[in-house]
Parts: sequence; structure tokens; C-alpha cells
Amino acid sequence: MRVLKGVKKYGSQYFGPLLIAVVFAMAGSILTIVGPNQLSKITDLITKGLFGTINITKVMNIVLLLAIIYITAAILSYGQGFIMATITQKFTKKLRTKITEKINRLPLQYFDTHNEGDTLSRVTNDLDTVGQSLNQSLGILVSAITLLIGSIVMMFTTNVTLGFTAVLSALLGFVLTIVLMANSQKYFNNQQNKLADVSSYLEEIYTGHDVVKTYNYTKQAKTEFNQMNDELQDNVWKSQFLSGIMQPLMAFIGNFGYVMVSVIGAILVLNGHITIGVIVAFMIYVRMFTQPLSQITQAFTSLQSAQAAMKRVFSFLEEDEVVDDEKNQQEIAGTKVNVEFNNVEFGYLPGQKILKNFSLQAKAGQKIAIVGPTGSGKTTTVNLLMRFYDMNHGNIKIDGVDITHMKRSEVRKQFDMVLQEAWLFDDTVRNNLVYNQENVTDEQIKKATKAVGLDHFIETLPNGYDTVLDDSVSLSVGQKQLLTIARALIRNAPMLILDEATSSVDTRTEEQIQKAMDILMKNRTSFVIAHRLSTIKNADLILVVKDGEIIERGTHDELMDENGFYANMYNSQFTK
Repeated sequence: MRVLKGVKKYGSQYFGPLLIAVVFAMAGSILTIVGPNQLSKITDLITKGLFGTINITKVMNIVLLLAIIYITAAILSYGQGFIMATITQKFTKKLRTKITEKINRLPLQYFDTHNEGDTLSRVTNDLDTVGQSLNQSLGILVSAITLLIGSIVMMFTTNVTLGFTAVLSALLGFVLTIVLMANSQKYFNNQQNKLADVSSYLEEIYTGHDVVKTYNYTKQAKTEFNQMNDELQDNVWKSQFLSGIMQPLMAFIGNFGYVMVSVIGAILVLNGHITIGVIVAFMIYVRMFTQPLSQITQAFTSLQSAQAAMKRVFSFLEEDEVVDDEKNQQEIAGTKVNVEFNNVEFGYLPGQKILKNFSLQAKAGQKIAIVGPTGSGKTTTVNLLMRFYDMNHGNIKIDGVDITHMKRSEVRKQFDMVLQEAWLFDDTVRNNLVYNQENVTDEQIKKATKAVGLDHFIETLPNGYDTVLDDSVSLSVGQKQLLTIARALIRNAPMLILDEATSSVDTRTEEQIQKAMDILMKNRTSFVIAHRLSTIKNADLILVVKDGEIIERGTHDELMDENGFYANMYNSQFTK
């Protein structure tokens, strides 16, 4: 049902061209069916010729008619194949586009709770399966069904007795085929799911290949992969085996029907009820009758894979999206960017609370540091401030405007962010620095890189600012981080978020980055999350968070004088 709804929703505009392809396929099949009837006439004419004279002119007319029929059928078959290939590939392209657009509309929570490899598998493996299966199967299916119905009509029109003989002999095989298809569908579904699991695992292992080697996990990783690969192979084998039985089964049924028609037909000829030409025509009709049965079973086998793949694609497209906030038109009136947290509570799961009664007032231009143990809720405050998640209780205001009354894009426009992991893209240095900003001059770019001390390094690159940052360019962690700081300098949003920006660099690089961040934070409201407490000694306000609650607040000197949790954390970092 989900697959049918999805096809109706995303492929309705292709119904017109598909109908044309169906007409082409049906017309070609009908012309093919007419052929045996003409062959029957030729056979009867030849039989009469054995006992008299052969009407060569009439024979040639029939031969010419046959040639026209088969050439026309071939042209229609080509047209049907061309249209079907175009439709299926456009449909697959549209689904790929929809998935890409869907990814941009999904909440951050989806990516926190789903494997990246599984999502990628839906875009690659599942969509490729859909495209290939539909392209190979739909045209064959339409032609086969038309040929099947047409051959039945022609058989009963020619001779009712032989018609019943052919149909009844094939009926048993068709029933068995339906039973096999029903039992094999679950294996096709499992096949796509297991393929996604294997893809996810490979992506994870190769991304963390250095860790795998360092911890000598290669043997265990191979064992786990082999187990998953065996499960995939088991489901693929079962699905292909059950569907593969259909072909020899239909071949046997076809041969059985052929023999029965020959036997019954011979008896009718001997009794003078039919001519030899009728038997010749029926032998071809039986082949025509059983051939589409085999094609139908083959097409349904391929369509079962497509159905399993489309089920995964459409289930992804039906995932809950970020709530549409286009009606929220409030904007920040001033440029002071004061920030307030008022009794904010939040949990990622129902019944869970990561932040409890979190209240804060950050004045414009202040540097607010948030410190605490791992898992205390520091990064969660940033996620709420950027509206990656919406709070369960309380509110957050920027210059007196509740952020839930603003567009998410408007909220995020107020912030620059420098994270622990420096995200650089496979693009030029210039494009990485400008990233989605318009009307940025070369002077602004060079000023930002000079401020963070990267201008000389960039100029030594092969193409300077036009050097593509791919695997051939070796950048240290510190250099990557400085590039992201330069990116934030260029954007120059009124507020700044620094989330463990110096935690993965050495002390010397940290000092360089700290100087760059001091430039970055000048005249901005800044929120700094840090484990190295030496980097936030000059903060205007330090919040100490534990178990989602603010347990201490004040400046560095005030908190050290209290000799509480913060003082213990700070002293422990400098204990020899």
C-alpha cells in the first residue's frame, strides 16, 4: 500500500507517457499474435497444393502481410522500450532529488538516531534497484500480459477444444507461481535491508580504518562483516532460488501444454474436425501462451526487488520533517543581540531531561563560557540556541524575541559556529572560506586569513586561494580549524558559538587559535564550550553545568574564590 501511494504521489506525471508505452507494447503484441493465423492459412494452402495447384500469388500476399506485421511490431517494440527507459530513469531521478531535498528538511534528531550508511544506501542501492527493475520489467510485463490475453482469445476463436487443453495445462503452473511469489517477497525485503546493513558497516569501518588498525580490530571486523555478508547472501539466495524455480516450472508447463495440444490436435485431425494448419497455428499459440507466462514470472521477480527497494525509499520520504515555520515572521528589531534562557527544560527522549530549569542572561558583547563534565548538557544548550531542537519547556529570546516565533533560518543567521571537528569541503580554499556568502571581496578573504595567520601558508599552495582542498593537500588539524575561524570572520554574524574548538590541537597551535578566536569574538556575543579551562579565564561569565543544571556561575576569579566544583576542575587540570 505504501508503494502504491508513493508511486501515485511521485510518479503521477509519468502516467501519460507510460500509457503511450503500454499502447505501443499492446499493439506490437497484437500484431505478433495475428501472425500465426496467417501461417495457418499458408499451411492450409500448401496442404491443398499437395493435392492440386499452389496459388503462389496468394502465398506471396500472405508472406508480404506477415513481413509488414513483424516490421511494424518491431518498430512499436522499439518505441515502447525507448519510452519505458525514459520514464523509469526520470522517475528514479525525481526520487533521488526528493531524497536530497528531504535530507535538508529532516530534523537533526533523525541523523542522531539513524545510521548514515543506511541513508546513503537508500539513495544509491535502493534507487538503482528501482530504476533497473522498472526498466527491465514494466515493458516486458505489459507485452507479456497483452500477448497472453491475445493468444487465449485467438486459441478459443480458432478451436475451443484445443483452447481449453492449452489453458488448463498451464493453469496449475500459474497457481504455483503465485504461491512462490508470495513466499519469496519477505526475502526480497530482507535482501535490501541486509544490503543497507553491509553498506553501513563498510562505510563505518573504512572511515575509522586507522582506529581499526591501531586497536588490532581487523580480525573481529572481518568476522562481523562475514556474519553480515552471510546473512545477506542467505536472503539473496532464498529470494533468487524461490523466484528462479518459476522459470523451469513454466518451461515444464509450456512443454506439457505443447504435448497435450499435439496429441489432442492429432486426434481431431484424424477425425476430420480440424485441418493440419490449425494444429500448426496452435503449436505457435501454445508457445505464445507459455512464453508470456515465463516473462510475467521473470518480470514479477524483478518487480519484487523494486517493491522492496521502493518501500525503503518511500518510508524515508514519509519521515517527519522539521515543522514548517514560514508563518513565523518576527525578526530581531535591534542589533544588540542580548540572549535570555528562561527556565529551559529539554530531553532528547520522552521522560528524559538533559537540561533542567536552565536560565541565563547574556548581554550584548559578552563572552559566556559553559563548562562541566561530559554529558552535562553543554552542547545541548547550543542545539537549542540554534533551533536544531525545540525545548520542552521555557523559552529562549534574542533581543526580547522568542526564537520559536522566528524562522529557523533567521535564528541561524545570527550565529557563526566553530566546532571541534573542522568541516572543510572538497572545493577551493576560496569557496571554503566564502561558503554560501555573497559579494565577498578578495580583500575581505585575505584580511580574514591574515588575522588568523594563514595568509602565508595559503599563498604557498600550488594555486593559492584557488587550490582545491582534496586528498592531495595535506592540512593539519590546527590549519583546518584556523580556516573555519577565518570563515566565521568573513561571515561576521553578530553572535558566535565555539564548541570545543581547541580540544584536538597541541598547546602551541591552541595559542595561535586562541589569538584568532579573540579577534573573532571582538564585539560579539559569544558562547564558548571548553574542557581546557585555561582558554576561558577571561570570560565575562562562566556557567558550571552538571547533570543539566547550572550549579555555579560567575567570573573565573569569583569561582576560584568559592573553591567549589569549578575550582576543583581547574586545579585538577594543572595538578602535576
